[in-house]
This record gives sequence, C-alpha cells and structure tokens, in this order.
Amino acid sequence: MKRSVLCTSSVWTVSMALAGAALLLAGCAGLAGGESGNAQVPQPAKAVDLDRYVGRWYEFARYENRFERGCDGVTADYAKREDGLVDVRNTCREGGPGGRARSSDGRAKIVANSGDAKLKVSFFGPFFFGNYWILDHADDYSWSIVGEPSGRFLWILTRVARPSTEQADALVERVRTLGYDTMMLRRTAH
Repeated sequence: MKRSVLCTSSVWTVSMALAGAALLLAGCAGLAGGESGNAQVPQPAKAVDLDRYVGRWYEFARYENRFERGCDGVTADYAKREDGLVDVRNTCREGGPGGRARSSDGRAKIVANSGDAKLKVSFFGPFFFGNYWILDHADDYSWSIVGEPSGRFLWILTRVARPSTEQADALVERVRTLGYDTMMLRRTAH
C-alpha cells in the first residue's frame, strides 16, 4: 500500500490522510463522516498483491470529508515494512494543487483472511482502528477504489495525476456499479 491514503475515517488523516486520507476512514467514520453514499458496501472484489499495490497513488475523486476539506493535489504513498506492516503517508495541498503541502503519516496492518484487500490503519498511537478496504482495482494496478464499511468514505485512486477522460468515466461507472452515489463524488484537482 502506498504511504498516503490509508485509513477509512480520514484519508486526509489517512492523507492528513485519503486518506488521515484523511483518510482515516472507518475507525472515525461515525465521528468524521457525513451521510452514507452506499448503504450496502460490497466486500472487496478480488485479492490484492501488496507488492504491486505499494507506491504512489493520486486521488482522482473522493467523498468529501472533514479531514480533507480544502485539499487538492492529494497523494497517498504506501511502502511495505519488514515487520509486515505498511507505512502510509497521505499528502494534500491546501487551497489548490500549488498550495502548501501537509502530510499525515500512519501505518496499516493486513486483516487476516482478506486476500490482503482489507487493512486496519492507525495514524494515532498503537491502535489500529480505521478500516481501509480495497474494493476493486485494475489488474495492472493502474487504479483502485477504496472504501470502508459505513459507506461514508470513498476514494478513487490512480497511478497518474490526471487520468484520461475514458478512464475517468469508467472509474465513475465502476463506483456506480458498486452501489455508490456518484453525485457525492468530489474530483480532486492536480
């Protein structure tokens, strides 16, 4: 996983997190989130190869959350650690893509028997409380859709800052087929 957008209750804190990421998504979902965009969040569609998932991701779109308010240019960087955990760094630019950068560092652990598609994230102390579910991803790991059980948090991540129009449209359609309200998506400027 890249070090940027991990943790469902705050990807911003997951990026500040995507991420706490902001993105510390699920653990804080009840406190940080708005309305649910999907009352029946699906289980991850397939297993994840963490060796291919780690690296830099760019936030293409997200459900707005308080952790990322005013953030654009959001990235998430993930790196595997020797102890089996994943380092997470979420970074955003306040006020637009050229604004001041702020980052949030955390770590994630893989949930057993999840095909490495579910992680628990921590941006604060020793406890892992944020849910980070890789709901779907491209076979070539060029995009990923991340959510958590409440349906209040959602991120669409890509390996490039500005995906093609065709890829962007396909990603929004994939989110729709997963049961998410695409009207709640906020596209991230890069």
